[in-house]
Amino acid sequence: MRILAWNIRGGGGVRAAAIARQIARWSADVVALSEFRGTPPSRALATQLAGVGLAHQLTTADRELPNANALLIASRWPVRRVRLRAGPSLRHRWIAASVAAPLPFVLGAMHVPNRAGGKKYPFLDAVLTCARGWRLGPALFIGDTNSGRRGLDEEVPAFNAIEERWVDGLTACGWADAFRHLRPDARVYTWYSPNGANGFRIDQAFVNAALLPRLKDASYAWGGASLRRRRALLSDHAALLVELAES
Repeated sequence: MRILAWNIRGGGGVRAAAIARQIARWSADVVALSEFRGTPPSRALATQLAGVGLAHQLTTADRELPNANALLIASRWPVRRVRLRAGPSLRHRWIAASVAAPLPFVLGAMHVPNRAGGKKYPFLDAVLTCARGWRLGPALFIGDTNSGRRGLDEEVPAFNAIEERWVDGLTACGWADAFRHLRPDARVYTWYSPNGANGFRIDQAFVNAALLPRLKDASYAWGGASLRRRRALLSDHAALLVELAES
């Protein structure tokens, strides 16, 4: 089973059809998209994903605020929204869903805001509170976290002690950073600053203890990239692909 998380940048825009084709080539079974929107390109992207088998969908996009960044979950299996009392209050940027896969699990998709506006740290605290009190079986939290470990997930200093403590706090309560669990010291960057071109790993999946035995792989890929084409052709983020055993 392959779970894909990808920040598609600004709703996809003119890239939406190519993004859908790339997701199809990756043969994802469950997709969590950040910066999905209520715009025509995003809605067309959702329709294209349904056409390749990802027909069970949930979104936080709002047609009355079509340009607001939101989330889309698209799955081969039925999905049902899960309401978590302690979950983040930013409804466009968080959604939890049960996935009726052959071995069911809960997926929490997130797009953590940046530090501007003061909403980031309450969001991180809410995710951590959910993780610490988890009673719903196998699960993973996945998406663009805008966070990482200092010195390891950054090419130049950017993360702070609060963000690092959040990552470590998830690990401490049994939610493993899937990529770091498999590759503790690997340096991989999923987003590059547009000015300094410095890299940061800010797209992650945290797998809880009940799901961790099924983790087979976690890797990153740049959509549409090749030796002759630029890295950020389809998005300024790399996609995260998590492989889980189905039995």
